[in-house]
Amino acid sequence: MNIFLSKAVLDFFIAFGIVLGGSLLGGIGAVVSLQPPTHTMLDIADRIKIWALAAAVGGTIDPMRVIESNMLGGNLSPAIKQILYLVFAFLGAHMGSELVKWVCGK
Repeated sequence: MNIFLSKAVLDFFIAFGIVLGGSLLGGIGAVVSLQPPTHTMLDIADRIKIWALAAAVGGTIDPMRVIESNMLGGNLSPAIKQILYLVFAFLGAHMGSELVKWVCGK
């Protein structure tokens, strides 16, 4: 259980960091290119959320294959773990997006 929890927390913070870091660096890029940074940051936070989720769980389609093969094989425990990893990564990406919205005043 300790390994599962540590990977779940790691997935959360990876997704959170991707959204937050990408938005902040995009805002810096917007300032350099003389565009409104808040609008750019909000747009990037919404668009990068799905990519943060994919990167946090491994960056490939392998987690979906694990879910499919284990569900069809009758092993529910590995499938449930993969689903929970996806949920933790989604929560991290969503929290990052909400933090960017809060910082930008929306």
